[in-house]
Amino acid sequence: MDVSSVTDSLESARTFVKEVETAFGTGDVDQMIKGFTDDVVVRFADRPEMHGIAEVEKFLRVRMARQKNYRLKKYLRMLSADMIGNMWEGEWEDAQTGKSMLGRGTEFWTMRGRKIAVWEATFNVWEAGATQYLF
Repeated sequence: MDVSSVTDSLESARTFVKEVETAFGTGDVDQMIKGFTDDVVVRFADRPEMHGIAEVEKFLRVRMARQKNYRLKKYLRMLSADMIGNMWEGEWEDAQTGKSMLGRGTEFWTMRGRKIAVWEATFNVWEAGATQYLF
């Protein structure tokens, strides 16, 4: 049994962030959910808090169906005790509207061993080429 943690070193955390980038970048939800604990808690942007792997899987399947040709980059920004922070940037085609979309956000993962136990995320999205902004 591997009892190491991805928070043991900066290099381990950086590698884990890239593994998550790869899993999400392929859109393979079955692969994505392997990185979460069964009792994961998710606070994702303005969505209601999710509890457990079944809720997260449902959310990810709906999300990935909408984000066609998803291209993602994640960057490790911090490591402290059992927490990893990263920034991400993504591009995709909205499967419902056909519009090219861009997104950026931050994530904090509270780790339990080699799995995410708490996923807290901000998610900012806009249409590619947008010239009007709220602020």
